[in-house]
Amino acid sequence: MSIEQISIANKRELEEMVVKDIESIEGGLTTIGNQIPINGHTKLDVLCHDKNGQLVVFKLSPSEDDTMLFEGLGTLNQLDTVKHILKFHYQNFKINEKEPSRLVLIAPSFSKNLLTIAKHISGMRIDLYEWEYLKFGDKKGLRIKPISISKETEEKRKSKRKEQKEKPSTKVEKQQTPQEVAAEPEFDLGVSAKPEKPQEPEKSAKPVSWEGEKKKEKTKKKSKWSF
Repeated sequence: MSIEQISIANKRELEEMVVKDIESIEGGLTTIGNQIPINGHTKLDVLCHDKNGQLVVFKLSPSEDDTMLFEGLGTLNQLDTVKHILKFHYQNFKINEKEPSRLVLIAPSFSKNLLTIAKHISGMRIDLYEWEYLKFGDKKGLRIKPISISKETEEKRKSKRKEQKEKPSTKVEKQQTPQEVAAEPEFDLGVSAKPEKPQEPEKSAKPVSWEGEKKKEKTKKKSKWSF
């Protein structure tokens, strides 16, 4: 069975996938909303905040687009002028006005020119991710990989991986039959293929009283067996 790459022409569809798995892209992010207007002609594709209340603007594109970097930078400047309004409107979210907003670009690919320009922009935190939509059998999933990320984001990712390694496993191991092992393909669809929350292990059933079962068997087979 081969892996098939699927295109996403609808930007809103891409937004929904990203919002659904925002925590898998960067840990500690909380989604405030998507398509949020900040003036008469500008809307934020996806707006989040991190644990410190720093606003994170996601700029998405279903295709390679060099203009998205400059549009994203312009959006950050406009966002700073209305940050106090957002804080008042979204009172249930943690928004720190003193923290500078940062930018995340997600596209299927980036040109060398855009990557070079993004790396040379100082005083601003910009992270770039590439996406691909994959199909394997009847499974589909959005896979997002970092292409150019800031030192802060890289340190956060390393810290998260370290915590996952040190965290003791709570999963109940189940012995698989040879048929189950053969039927289970080794394939990772990426971000969207992973469950949003780890499933809790099923509670084990009450232990069976074997003495009681033996007594029942003795009663049923008393005429056939002698003890």
